[in-house]
Amino acid sequence: MSPGTATAGPAMGPELAADHGLSRDEWNRILEILGREPTFAELGVFSAMWSEHCSYKSSKPLLRTLPTEGEAVVQGPGENAGVVDVGGGWGLAFKIESHNHPSAVEPYQGAATGSGGILRDVFTMGARPVALFDSLRFGALDSPRSRYLLDGVVRGVGDYGNCVGIPTVGGETVFDPVYERNPLVNVMCLGLVRLDRLTRAGTGAPGNVVLTVGSRTGRDGIHGAAFASEELGEETADSRPQVQVGDPFTEKLLLEATLELIERDLVVGVQDMGAAGLTSSATEMAERAGAGIEIDTARVPVRETGMTPYEILLSESQERMLVVTEPGGEDAVREVLEKWELGSAVIGKVTDDGLFRVRHDGEVVAEIPLTPLVGEPPMVTYEAREDEAVGRLRGRDLTDAAELGSDQEARDALLALLDAPSVASKRWIWEQYDTTVGTNTVVRPGSDAAILRLAGTPRGIAASVDGNGRYVHLSPRRGAAIAVAEAARNVACSGARPLAVTNCLNFGSPRKPAVYHQLREAVAGIGEACRALGTPVTGGNVSLYNETPAGPIHPTPVIGMVGVLDDVTARVPSAFQAPGDEVVLVGTSREELGGSEYLRTVHGLVAGEPPALDLEEAAALVAFLVEAAGRGLLRSAHDVSDGGLAVALTECAILAEGGPVGVETELAGDGVSAAALLFGESQSRAALSCAPGDLEPLLELAGRRGVAAARAGRVGPRGGPIRIAAAGRTAAVDAPEAASVYDRALPRRMEHEAGLTT
Repeated sequence: MSPGTATAGPAMGPELAADHGLSRDEWNRILEILGREPTFAELGVFSAMWSEHCSYKSSKPLLRTLPTEGEAVVQGPGENAGVVDVGGGWGLAFKIESHNHPSAVEPYQGAATGSGGILRDVFTMGARPVALFDSLRFGALDSPRSRYLLDGVVRGVGDYGNCVGIPTVGGETVFDPVYERNPLVNVMCLGLVRLDRLTRAGTGAPGNVVLTVGSRTGRDGIHGAAFASEELGEETADSRPQVQVGDPFTEKLLLEATLELIERDLVVGVQDMGAAGLTSSATEMAERAGAGIEIDTARVPVRETGMTPYEILLSESQERMLVVTEPGGEDAVREVLEKWELGSAVIGKVTDDGLFRVRHDGEVVAEIPLTPLVGEPPMVTYEAREDEAVGRLRGRDLTDAAELGSDQEARDALLALLDAPSVASKRWIWEQYDTTVGTNTVVRPGSDAAILRLAGTPRGIAASVDGNGRYVHLSPRRGAAIAVAEAARNVACSGARPLAVTNCLNFGSPRKPAVYHQLREAVAGIGEACRALGTPVTGGNVSLYNETPAGPIHPTPVIGMVGVLDDVTARVPSAFQAPGDEVVLVGTSREELGGSEYLRTVHGLVAGEPPALDLEEAAALVAFLVEAAGRGLLRSAHDVSDGGLAVALTECAILAEGGPVGVETELAGDGVSAAALLFGESQSRAALSCAPGDLEPLLELAGRRGVAAARAGRVGPRGGPIRIAAAGRTAAVDAPEAASVYDRALPRRMEHEAGLTT
């Protein structure tokens, strides 16, 4: 049967194709591929698979430049999740994805189903999920809508993970007006798999049997992939039918059933029905195996009457998997699924003709060659040109902002930063999550990196998610490289050796020259940093068209970094541990305030040159931190980032084990202003503490590693004063007062939110 034999159905044309997000050139290519006009079902298939969300049509040429191979990499990009070898025969599967547009429309379900989707990406690899992380962006919290979105997203992430029994152990949350109408909801999952049980999503040989598993198919989520490939408009609320509805209890059953099927060697391949649903899972599995696939949509279990092949193919109903087994294996698969109270149905078979053939009650409604549909979709390179306004912002004179007229101004600035929602404690968020279920969580949220015990071994896994949209807005290449370096620094501060990254690239419309410039430069920056730090990219997600009529978000690449501790007992906490310990600052402070949280919070500006990044310095600091931890020289280590040294030292003091402690420090920097010393965000720096007897060995190690380091002060008594002096100015505050401001910032803003509305 040739591609020309599918039933034509209603008349097609470029206008209907445009309604499906397809360009005239893409319409013409479809005619060339098929040798005829497509059926309505085929048009839907092309629309989904050639959407930006599924095909990465404008980003894939850029992503191919990233480093993807390394000593620890077992599985790089191209599968449901990347996998790295963490020793002892164990692999760590991990990936990050976005659910931004759905969360803007329906925050609770958008966030919940985002969590469910990333869990399925991990357990289809044969890995048991052990942890979730969330990276969130919202508008300013003086906005009722931002508070509504924050509340819904946090409940969605928390409820789904809690019900499935997967702890949410880390993340980051940023508040900025640019995310007011377009929040970012990125979720990362980690899973552990015995490397000899690792499973990949392929169909295997012709004749193999194809089954749907899990929930029935409904009309929720139809055209979700296309929805994620367009800008959000004022009519966003009308898109609620495109938002999927999650069921975490079914997800738990699906998780256990899938892992049992893999453990018992009953399946050839498994794939989540994620974006584009049955269409993407079937076509991607078959194309990856160099095969074809034939399905009958009339055999797909549905929960609504009268569903058409078009709807069944494109539905993104949740908690569904596509499973391939060898002929004769259907009964054994069904037996396992029935044990877990899950439905299934045989819907098709693997073929050898390289076609995606869809029947409905035997009638062919779609027949498309897989290679041009999946393997060779249209690629687009847009014009790239920096926005001149950004160049002017970057060149802005910040002299006035560098002036601190008195100690009172220094104190006020420190308290303002501790009260800034992006800096302040996120306890209000993570206390809504179960952070310890599974009993493997060693370090909970609130530290530089979360740490999990690798059960049955002495090893530990560390992970962090990081990004800074302000930096990338002002300097895309440098800002994206900084995100990689900060993620590596956070993992190294815990004592772990960084291994690899996954990334989630959140940008506006690539059709706009300024946005495509940001995307191109950011990917280049990620590549440069990953090469310098030896942390290849194992996969990730691209989320474009994050903008509204008010404009695009700040370009926000988020980096998920994973690392390994050979001995989990050698982990290093972020906060000070004992009064009398020595405080050591590593790295060099420079006259850098551009893009800083201080500049935004205290002066209301997003401007200036972001801090410089020397990748050799960044790599040297990581190596130093890992070795210092391994030698037991560190009592604590905390990355210096948002808010600079003053905020980092204050966090070390107020989050100390057993309650807030004081600290007395003197910051040094030749020719550097007090504002830059206290609140600048110069890169490759960390605030450390050590036992008095370890000071000299620690400084000697820093010198040998080529890392600038100096004693800066001493940890004070419980409840004592925090005094941070720099260039003739002192920011002083009592530790309990600082702790109260830091802890109350989010709850204070959310408490008056009664009767949350959109």
